[in-house]
Amino acid sequence: MQKLDKKYRLLKTAKFPLIFIIIIWAVKLIELSLETTFVEYGVLPRKLSGIKGIIFSPLIHKDIKHLLNNSIPILILGSSLCFFYKKNYKIIFPLLFIISGVFLWCLGRMNLHIGASGIVYALASFIFFSGIISKNKNLSALSLIVIFIYGSLFWGLFPTHQEISWEGHLSGFISGLILSWFFRKDLPKRKKYQWEIDEEIEESEQIRKEIEKEILIKYDYKNK
Repeated sequence: MQKLDKKYRLLKTAKFPLIFIIIIWAVKLIELSLETTFVEYGVLPRKLSGIKGIIFSPLIHKDIKHLLNNSIPILILGSSLCFFYKKNYKIIFPLLFIISGVFLWCLGRMNLHIGASGIVYALASFIFFSGIISKNKNLSALSLIVIFIYGSLFWGLFPTHQEISWEGHLSGFISGLILSWFFRKDLPKRKKYQWEIDEEIEESEQIRKEIEKEILIKYDYKNK
């Protein structure tokens, strides 16, 4: 029964990113079946006609390889977001989605930008900085895992390849950083172990005794 409950919780955690992944794969399948491309719905920076790309560009990918490269990290990082931010992930994810798109529209070079890699960077950045800010043991460990697995993402923040939208990566990274600070009060609180609670009680008791001792010394000194 416990195993089934655990599996249900894992599926529930992955449900939200899975829905997003199904949508982006459905878009690609529609493109292939119609033998067309939706690239024109990408972000075109600083053009009114390109604003629609803020919503549509993360759903459009160049090819299957591009789609696969984004699907796996979105599943892992998106599930992590849902696990640690059970109450707020439905707010955080859309904000990362929109804000990273707005930054890209403002900062990107004059070209059509497509793909969900900006969201990958936004999720990785949000989880990494949230772990640092919260000092939550599990989230901090996850932050280290993010560095280990997706450390190469760092180089994607720079214009190393002309065909890659590094501005989209940078926009996502900045969005994650900003939102990790904005949601710092909603960070998961680290569970304290009994030995830590006992140590805190012991320390506070020792401080109380020291204060009482100081008061008695001053009182005796005044009465002499």
